[in-house]
Amino acid sequence: MSFHPDPEINRLNVFGEPLASCCFDPVTGYYRDGFCHTGYEDYGLHTVCAQMTSEFLTYSQQMGNDLITPLPEVGFPGLKPGDYWCICVSRWVEAFEQDVAPPVKLKACHQSVLQFVDLETLMEFAV
Repeated sequence: MSFHPDPEINRLNVFGEPLASCCFDPVTGYYRDGFCHTGYEDYGLHTVCAQMTSEFLTYSQQMGNDLITPLPEVGFPGLKPGDYWCICVSRWVEAFEQDVAPPVKLKACHQSVLQFVDLETLMEFAV
């Protein structure tokens, strides 16, 4: 994984520019700060800023990650189509392989995503 301990270097997107926010409503990101940056403790690599679709939400639920059902006890409102969320790069790749990959907000996708998906493929899914 491309991770650098310097927070400024770690907050670059797939274009090598400062990482844009993904979403504040609901607040997303591994650190729940609206950004898809990562760190050593983020084993899932929540680095892809994706716009939810019904197909992807259903697929993710079938794969054991229910993003639809609200969990108020942990402040999770549940997602609906159109919402943005930082998802695991491996789940995006799996969804891509199953033809259900959601669109992505490229300027909010962490640079480490490029170790798993080439920029040209990501650009085909850009919102």
